Amino acid sequence: MNYKIKINGAEYEVHIHKVEDTKAYIKVNNEDFEVEVDGLIVNPKQLNIRTSPKSKPKLIPANTPVVKPTSAKCNHEVKPPLPGIILDIYVKEGDEVKKGRVLYVLEAMKMENNIESDIDGIVEKIYRAKGESVLESDVILIIK
Repeated sequence: MNYKIKINGAEYEVHIHKVEDTKAYIKVNNEDFEVEVDGLIVNPKQLNIRTSPKSKPKLIPANTPVVKPTSAKCNHEVKPPLPGIILDIYVKEGDEVKKGRVLYVLEAMKMENNIESDIDGIVEKIYRAKGESVLESDVILIIK
């Protein structure tokens, strides 16, 4: 995965080779690094990283009830690749989406991650809202 990031106004080209346990193997401006990240939980399947969030999202208490999908149809469940907070949702129920379209932004490990659709379809149901804390097992929305 390749990224351009800015830190204190300086631009860096970053390539993430692989992530294992608490280590990430990266190349920054053509120099290789092995970095250790305390508390790293990653499913690199769909990790699109942007820099720090624009605003602080509100936290939802852990005892907030979560609505689970009830349909037994073969619909595509969109789940977060890692635990975090939903910063924004870019689709609504009934929207037609193409593969690669950004569905929502997830803040995880103090980074914003664009979560994209991996199929073409129609957004059938949205189960979570902006500002909610989510786990990897939570269904955010359904595409059919």
